[in-house]
Amino acid sequence: MSDEHAALRDIPRKLWAYLLSRLLDTAATSGLVFIVGKQIYDMTEGRPEEQRLLYLGYLGLVQFIPTFVFAPFAGSLADRFDRRLVSAGGAAIYALLAMALYAYVRTDPTALAPIYVLMAVQGTTEAFQRPAARALPMDLSPETLITRVMALNAASWQTGAIVGPVLAGFLFATAIALPYLVFTAMFAVATISLLAIPPTEVERLKTDRRGGGQAIRDAIEGFRFIRKTPVLGAAISLDLFAVLFGGAVALLPAIADERLGVDAVGLGWLRAAISIGAASVTLTLAARPLSRRVGPILLWSVAVFGAGTIVLGITRNFVVAMIALLVLGGADSVSVFIRSTLVPLATPENMRGRVLALENVFIGASNELGGFESGATGALFGLVGAVIFGGAATLGVVAVFAFVFPALRHVDSFSDVRKTVTPALIPSVIPSGGRSDATEAPPSA
Repeated sequence: MSDEHAALRDIPRKLWAYLLSRLLDTAATSGLVFIVGKQIYDMTEGRPEEQRLLYLGYLGLVQFIPTFVFAPFAGSLADRFDRRLVSAGGAAIYALLAMALYAYVRTDPTALAPIYVLMAVQGTTEAFQRPAARALPMDLSPETLITRVMALNAASWQTGAIVGPVLAGFLFATAIALPYLVFTAMFAVATISLLAIPPTEVERLKTDRRGGGQAIRDAIEGFRFIRKTPVLGAAISLDLFAVLFGGAVALLPAIADERLGVDAVGLGWLRAAISIGAASVTLTLAARPLSRRVGPILLWSVAVFGAGTIVLGITRNFVVAMIALLVLGGADSVSVFIRSTLVPLATPENMRGRVLALENVFIGASNELGGFESGATGALFGLVGAVIFGGAATLGVVAVFAFVFPALRHVDSFSDVRKTVTPALIPSVIPSGGRSDATEAPPSA
């Protein structure tokens, strides 16, 4: 038996249960959000095109608002309660939402408000579930298997992001309500898989009587650290604006119908192309990680993302659109890889929870807000104008950041990142077995 097979055999069953839930949850969530956009676009047929695009933008807005409001508090929930139960509870709510959408779509509805309300609940659920789900594999992994488990976790997520939209497209072409029924079953199995995992024995925070007030203070401290660390603030802000202006994915139902002339199946492949491109580059980075010119590569990857968005807006050819989305997804994965490595390195251990919670607000929520921006600009400039504007704005953001944040442009290797942190903000060394609650250390003499 090869070493690779032996290593896979050593992974506990509870981790395989988690990875199954991760795959199903990601596939069902990505497919659900994707097909709801298609549903909204089809339900508004006959209305002016600018209105149809704006309705697609509203879908991103109703998901963004609860994420923006609740995400800073979600980290505390994940630290105080069993993350397995928090994750399972979120998957169970997703199952109920998918079933509610199935029941509503079967009535051949004309009103969009119930769909928006249900998707706002989905956004709220995701805001609370995401931190617990992201932390769970670390809780379940033996120290010797952490690297392999995180690689399998990433593979599960990427596979789900590819399968979900493609499956949704085929199911939608068969029967309009069928995707919601299938996703209900997938969420249910994901819930059962999470509940089958034994309780995790990890240290949890005790309930703080100050509750939400403390969470707000924690968020302020994290924001202060980001603001005073130029490389950290620049990396997070660059991704935020790139996703905000490059959110043309929200307009894919209109692009597929108006520009490319493909049905739900073709639309599913368009959406999956982004994840296929991202997965391909992720595997390449896993085999040959970046080691030099990290800052310039980050800026160039965002620029390629913007250029791919412009090509998507211009073309009427399905193959060219697929290639543009593959490139766009690959460039985005480079940006995500660099940021996800750079942010923890630039953040002291006793600040990581707060900084990552804020990063989740800025980056995670900006996907949904970017969808609203694309819908709003579509109503103003038309479909092609909105997509091209988003890509051009992304290129403009790269140019501005390269000039305004030279510290980011000059980062060569990841080992250089820690040198950019203000010494006064780095916590003092904690003795072995000891603990410190300090968030700052006095400047060195």
